[in-house]
Amino acid sequence: MSFLKQILGDMKNEVSGLMMYSCCCPSFSEIFGYTACRQLSQMFLAVLFFHSSEYVLVAAIHGRSSVNLSSLLISKAYVFAMMFALLEYVVEIALFPGLKEYWWVSNLGLVMVIIGEITRKLAIVTAGQSFTHLIKVNHEEQHNLITHGVYRFVRHPSYTGFLIWSVGTQIMLSNPISTIGFAIVVWRFFSQRIPYEEFFLRQFFGSEYVEYASKTPSGVPFVK
Repeated sequence: MSFLKQILGDMKNEVSGLMMYSCCCPSFSEIFGYTACRQLSQMFLAVLFFHSSEYVLVAAIHGRSSVNLSSLLISKAYVFAMMFALLEYVVEIALFPGLKEYWWVSNLGLVMVIIGEITRKLAIVTAGQSFTHLIKVNHEEQHNLITHGVYRFVRHPSYTGFLIWSVGTQIMLSNPISTIGFAIVVWRFFSQRIPYEEFFLRQFFGSEYVEYASKTPSGVPFVK
């Protein structure tokens, strides 16, 4: 009888230990449940649509022969940033799952992704052959100054769209570190690119561009 009590006692201790372990170390299915599946699926679809549609538009406008990896906006730095964002997400949902449950934050990011996507694609379609991923240092015949459509509101709507989209992807994942990191890195990139690009635009279009720039914001915060 005492032997049976000892066995039952050992079993009780084992069960208690397993329960404590499961509470402290959630299973794979618990970590990657509805929240993770929805947020990661949204992220995957957002990235896939952004780059594939960019490729299709550039191929349609400039021809397939002009399409390369730069047309997909994929670089080593970009891949590294996305991998870091995914790593942050996995670590945080494992250690701080409640952080990912603020759906109003995630939904705000989703709205930003949609707005950024629409803004950038409108900019590309409106500019047509005047849009390129690489800065033109020589004026070409098909390169015109575009001031209608979304360009009435900001000078660089494609940059505006990408900034909103990229930061939105991280808010959608409720990634606090990557949200700040993406905002700083993307803003810094455009804050350096815009003055360089506009140096040539002023050469190409002269006073016409100067007047346009004087009454139209750049589209990137704190960049004149």
